[in-house]
Amino acid sequence: MRRIRIFDTTLRDGEQSPGASLNVEEKVVIARQLERLGVDIIEAGFPISSSGDFDAVRHVAESVRTPVICGLARCREQDIERAAEALRSAQRSRIHVFIATSRIHMEKKLRMPPEEVVENAGRCVAFARKYTDDVEFSPEDATRSDLDFMCRVIEVAIRAGATTVNIPDTVGYTTPEEFSRRIRHIREKVPGAADITLSAHCHNDLGLAVANSLAAVDAGCDQIECTVNGLGERAGNASLEELVMSLRMRRDIYEADTGIDTREIWATSRLVSNLTGIEVQRNKAIVGINAFAHEAGIHQHGVISDPRTYEIMSAEDVGWRGNQLVIGKHSGVHAIDEVLRQRGYNLEREQLQEIARRVKETADREKVVAEEDVVAIAGVVLDELSPEERLIELKEVSVMTGNSFTASATIRVTIEGRDVLGTGTGVGPVDAASHALQQILRSHVGPKLELKEYGLKAITGGTNALAHAHIEFSDESKNSFRGEGIDEDVILASVQAMLRGANRALNFKKLALRSANGSADAAKAEPS
Repeated sequence: MRRIRIFDTTLRDGEQSPGASLNVEEKVVIARQLERLGVDIIEAGFPISSSGDFDAVRHVAESVRTPVICGLARCREQDIERAAEALRSAQRSRIHVFIATSRIHMEKKLRMPPEEVVENAGRCVAFARKYTDDVEFSPEDATRSDLDFMCRVIEVAIRAGATTVNIPDTVGYTTPEEFSRRIRHIREKVPGAADITLSAHCHNDLGLAVANSLAAVDAGCDQIECTVNGLGERAGNASLEELVMSLRMRRDIYEADTGIDTREIWATSRLVSNLTGIEVQRNKAIVGINAFAHEAGIHQHGVISDPRTYEIMSAEDVGWRGNQLVIGKHSGVHAIDEVLRQRGYNLEREQLQEIARRVKETADREKVVAEEDVVAIAGVVLDELSPEERLIELKEVSVMTGNSFTASATIRVTIEGRDVLGTGTGVGPVDAASHALQQILRSHVGPKLELKEYGLKAITGGTNALAHAHIEFSDESKNSFRGEGIDEDVILASVQAMLRGANRALNFKKLALRSANGSADAAKAEPS
């Protein structure tokens, strides 16, 4: 039976999903769980795109041993050098080089003639081979590329040393039959294609990412690129859990399987959902909370008689657990560690101790803390800013609201030691608090931030449930900054989330100013 390699790009392509932003510690936690899940390759980021992405790839390379760690690079030598530097500590590294081959991309984006694209592909693959013997090449927008020209570029990349060639359906344009024909043509017609790993990377713009990926397997691909929960730009990527379970359940058709431990699927899905703040839709295949629920009477009767009447797999097959531990104020670090490990978190001792401290604080007020509360507290601890990054600290917040007057809020904060007061009004208390904070930012620290996204949910049932707030600010340059907060009080949870986002925006501004000043000083020092 063929072994299909799972190339997980949750930390790179998945994080490009609108609203999904992960810090370095969160990426490392997810990478460790992906290792536990059994993925073959982790694409940890795009190192040259930002210092944050570079640090994330570097830390994942240092923290994860079993999978191949991959960094993305355009067909540019500086991209490749940056990726190689980030991957230096990896047990096994891969550099993933790409260049567009479709006419529209070459003309409108690259502004390169076809011959230059061919030359760049070969030169940059050969350059990447100086740093690793595992180089992947992708002709971007492959499914809208002229077939003969794309095959020519692939042939050049293989001759230059590419060991994997990935065929990306970058804009989710293809259909299963069409994609299958393209894969077979490459396998049969391109010299050297039989000696390398052929891969597929499908987007879900037409809802066909999984179907196209399965068609690619059927046509001869031995690697599939996918993300947990189908995260990704626009409509997302092929869903890892759907692909893996389709291959597992239909071995009779595909005669192929993966090395994934399917019992870790549910924990991985929930971990990614919690850390990105993107909920899994209720009726999502495999990991949605309705995936193993039955409401219709005839279905319930059948499942009670024999689950196989209406279930092609069991909840246990994908690691779904119905029972949850309850944590109290006497629970220790070991109990909390066990809860979090079952949910995919593999944390440092100091992080666990801080989570335990906050859990006990909550238990003192609430008597018991549900498993979901512990997971939410862990997410906020991972989202925590360092003391140096807390440029704004909350001292006091008060709100007035009711059904006969406009909601108003007053916030008192310290900004690098200075006491500052802000007031605002809005359509509700959270809106008023947001306006009060924005007044402080405009008046005292500069960046104009707009609240682009706000989400609030009760983590567990009951009127005393912990509230989990997440926000996303954007500045005038369209940079995004997120924050999370949890508290028994909805307003405090929301303000905490907004302060985290504001602090990230201020730190970003300080770093940009420092970089600009450094560049200016360097320019002055250069000889004319």
